[in-house]
Amino acid sequence: MSKKIGLNKKIFFLLAVLYLLFPSSFSAAENIDLAGNWQFALDPMDKGVQDNWFDQSLTDKILLPGALQSQGFGNEISTQTPWVLSLYDKNWFLREDYKNFAKQGATKVPFLSQPPKHYLGAAWYNREIEIPANWQNKRVVLFLERPHWESTVWIDGKKIGSNLSLVAEHEYDLGNLSVGKHKISIRVDNRMLMNYRPDAHSVSDSLGMSWNGIVGKIELRATSNVWIEDAQVYPNFQTKDVSIKVKIGSSTGQLETGILTANGKTFPVVWEGKGGTSEIKINFPNAKEWNEFHPNLYKINLQLKSENADDAKEISFGFAQISTDKNEFKLNGRTIYLRGTHHGGDFPLTGFPPTDAQYWRKILQINKDWGINHIRFHSFCPPEAAFQAADELGIYLQPEPGMWNEVSPGSAMEKMLYEETERMIKAYGNHPSYLMLSPSNEPKGRWKEAFDKWIAYYRQADPRRLYDNGTGHTEREVPNLAEGTDFLVMQRIGQKMLRGNSAWFGKDYGKSLDEINIPVLSHELGQWVAYPDFDVIKKFTGYMQPGNYEIFRESARKTGVLAKNKEFAYASGKYQLACYKEEIEANLRTPKMYGFQLLDLHDYLGQGTALVGILDAFWEEKGYATAKEFKRFNNETVPLARLYKRTFKADEPFEAETEIAHFGENPLENAVVYWKIVDGKEKVFANGEFPAKTINIGKNIPLGR
Repeated sequence: MSKKIGLNKKIFFLLAVLYLLFPSSFSAAENIDLAGNWQFALDPMDKGVQDNWFDQSLTDKILLPGALQSQGFGNEISTQTPWVLSLYDKNWFLREDYKNFAKQGATKVPFLSQPPKHYLGAAWYNREIEIPANWQNKRVVLFLERPHWESTVWIDGKKIGSNLSLVAEHEYDLGNLSVGKHKISIRVDNRMLMNYRPDAHSVSDSLGMSWNGIVGKIELRATSNVWIEDAQVYPNFQTKDVSIKVKIGSSTGQLETGILTANGKTFPVVWEGKGGTSEIKINFPNAKEWNEFHPNLYKINLQLKSENADDAKEISFGFAQISTDKNEFKLNGRTIYLRGTHHGGDFPLTGFPPTDAQYWRKILQINKDWGINHIRFHSFCPPEAAFQAADELGIYLQPEPGMWNEVSPGSAMEKMLYEETERMIKAYGNHPSYLMLSPSNEPKGRWKEAFDKWIAYYRQADPRRLYDNGTGHTEREVPNLAEGTDFLVMQRIGQKMLRGNSAWFGKDYGKSLDEINIPVLSHELGQWVAYPDFDVIKKFTGYMQPGNYEIFRESARKTGVLAKNKEFAYASGKYQLACYKEEIEANLRTPKMYGFQLLDLHDYLGQGTALVGILDAFWEEKGYATAKEFKRFNNETVPLARLYKRTFKADEPFEAETEIAHFGENPLENAVVYWKIVDGKEKVFANGEFPAKTINIGKNIPLGR
């Protein structure tokens, strides 16, 4: 039974005295790492449950954390592989160009970088565990950080339960286990267990995400029989206060009282039955805000003590309050502009998402070096380490709950959306980087009706972030599109485009936003493809195999142009760079537009191999652009000239209106803006400067002619 805490002073005093006289014999959570060798078996015929594999020794061995395909298990790639993606030509192997790549045992598919083996179905992971003597009478939890997809757990032949989630950990309460040896068995099924679109990045072979296994932490955790089930932090930067909503779990079934301590400040709490809830408040008088310039982080140390409780939880958070004001995004009252890129959950070396913060710090720092301050995870939610790294570096995140679906009211997908949202709140809700949430990529069905209701609910349930009604709608005419949503991520509104060359050469997309009064981001801006440098093939030293690149290389060899590979890659890359410059600058020039989400800063290996990145699939430079060049037009401060054409005759006047977009940490006081025109040899042909002025935060700030 949940209840607000309200004990009188006498009861509180008595409770404190009792606590001092009878301190708990329990200690805070302890962990046993289960990484290592596990017994293993594939179960393609689904015999395991009826044949009691959870009670048997399995013949194979496998390393966990890990994926079975990367360890040699599964089926050879062939022309009959049941790919989870939209193959553009299902009979590709009958085409003359591809026949040499369709040989048994050496099949290479032209539409994706492929895994070493392929498997869709159930797999079993068994091992013996030992409960130590100091865990007697403690509650034991099995923590699986990232299984793919459905997990089911047995302990000593008894089924504990199942979990179907692609966004967060799978946790199993094993109760009080006796001291000594026990047998644990986990069945993981990576088939399409719900009607997700096969191109959804959480499940698709397009980016190698059809793996089966368990990655990240695999642990047994011991707690007292009353524990902190969840704690969500709601900071208020204006007052420097933090409200903490605490959920207490209990297996005692009793009415109990205890002490909750937050950073040394104590609060009396009470719960009964299976637990209860409490809301407490503490103050950080010297708090500084969290943002891209100063990602200040703070910690709250929670402790719960009672006769049956001795549990603790450490929470990291930042003072980051996202809001909107007409067409603008505001973070702690400051206008921000989102320079974003897409991340589709592609991990060519591992196949699965790495769960270590070091990896994510490296990738996110590369993005920041190239001027990116925002990442949208396309139909995919990254692991905890990605949120942690974004918190530390000051990157604004928009994850999605694994969906690219048809969603309508009352459907199984709508139910799953709420379940996955709840899991994401519990797992990542305290991260200041987690500022936005989209329910789906390019939804279908009666999505607006379903999502309007979802947004209205979570605006109240968790107001710490902004919610939109789906990323990148493909409908040409959507009535009342902007009603009921916090922001929009669009490629067009009706027939009016928000990306593409209609606003290049000094123009903008302003007319597309005439009737829109909420923030708008351009959906999947760019998609400009460059010719591949086949040297990238050497980098595929891990999970994903570069068969698609090898097919392209052989095609170039047959047509006699392979010797020109470096030249083609460089020339097309320079053109690609120029196109991205036009796209981003058009976005910066557009009034009422406050950001974009590229597709992509790096190459995207799915959907036929979309080499749309300035960087390759490994987030490394391709040799035709540097971060310094890219940041000249993708940065917190960008001067802009409205040049309506690129070629002028000698007798034509060369003139342009200039403006600036500035979203730096502070206004630029008494800034002097200078200009120059140089010839092909960098000789200054003409130059000048504009009068000094203060440039405030914002865009479309005129400089002069």
